[in-house]
Amino acid sequence: MKLAISSLQWFIFMIASSIAAPIAIAAVFQLDPAQTAGFIQRTLLVLGAAGVIQVFLGHRLPISEGPAGLWWGVFSIYATFVGVIYTTPYETLQVLQSGLLISGVMFILLSATGIINKITALFTPVVTFTYLMLLIFQLSGSFLNGMVGLPNEEGKINSLVLIGSVITIVIAFWLNKHKAGWIQRYSIILSIAAGWLLFILLGEASFTASRDESIIALPEFFAFGPPILESGVFVTAVFITFLLTANMVASIRVMESALAEHFQEKPASRYKEAGYAAGFNTLFSGAASAIGPVPIAGAAGYVVATKTPGRTPFWIGCLLVAGVSFIPLITNAMAQIPAAVAFAVTFVIFTNMIRLAFLEWQKEKNVEKGLSVVGISWLVGVGLMFVPSSAYTDLPVAMSSILSNGLITGTVTAVLIEQWHMRTFKNASEE
Repeated sequence: MKLAISSLQWFIFMIASSIAAPIAIAAVFQLDPAQTAGFIQRTLLVLGAAGVIQVFLGHRLPISEGPAGLWWGVFSIYATFVGVIYTTPYETLQVLQSGLLISGVMFILLSATGIINKITALFTPVVTFTYLMLLIFQLSGSFLNGMVGLPNEEGKINSLVLIGSVITIVIAFWLNKHKAGWIQRYSIILSIAAGWLLFILLGEASFTASRDESIIALPEFFAFGPPILESGVFVTAVFITFLLTANMVASIRVMESALAEHFQEKPASRYKEAGYAAGFNTLFSGAASAIGPVPIAGAAGYVVATKTPGRTPFWIGCLLVAGVSFIPLITNAMAQIPAAVAFAVTFVIFTNMIRLAFLEWQKEKNVEKGLSVVGISWLVGVGLMFVPSSAYTDLPVAMSSILSNGLITGTVTAVLIEQWHMRTFKNASEE
């Protein structure tokens, strides 16, 4: 019973944290309801399968896979090229399919050449701290907007959604700190259930019946047509892969720290194997016409909050995600979870991420140097988060996708400054 509920909780957490991306991308490409349902189905299949592959053959940690924010950004940017560079949305999506395939090959090459291990060495405590805090800064805006009912047609705060979100947060915190251990372990699923019921009572949760009456629906590979390779997407895919590798390494480091601090576990690092698995998963996402996956750092906060570091409930949850992607009725039902409920519960989970970030900071021995790295990186990363995405339309896609992502740009800045400090200190000591 304990295993079943823990697995179901992982399943709901992964669905709730992943469903927004395919819906948003389908909207910007103006896909019809049937095409949107297919896009969601294929994305869930990829995410579930990616988690299983990583936990058995890759990093072997309970880290859920989610739609990569970088790929989300690239998809959104390429959507603006429809009618300008590309004739139809389908042609644009065919080009993006080829980008995912290129990225998959790049992941494998980075692992085979050992470059991925060198990237791992760049994530010192101060860089990991910077990455985690920038991640929290970047997501906090989405959390709070979602919890007040934005965006909406009126462009104003929905007071009922705000009230429901606040009550859901209070319930989630109360359950997470409950004296009963089993309630703490299942606090996420209980919080989502309570929040969903509350929003139904407030009249802010609706249910839309699926038009697909079939019991089983098989995914369609290369749903938008055969891949179209062109130079622009090749360059973009190469840059994105290096950044996603850094993102993956950071997520693994965060989970390793969480397991060591809270559960006294010190799993062996398997970055090269994780890179191979990421390569296969990205190739699979390209063939499945879905969004590229990436290990989610927020999984560490989830594990700490629910006190479930075991791999078994995790991979069963991943199998459930992959399995329900074949069942339209369940996929449609899970998509009905009010966005505000998902954001409110995730808000509570990410408070644990702040704690993990400061635990990383405590490992930094040179505080003055660390403050310098953090200060400059935060100014760059947080500053870019306030620049409208439309400002990058005249830049190359590769550059646009990087600059429009304050998390990645700030983290890269931290790595560069940290390495500069290390070399300067080393040269000074040698003199």
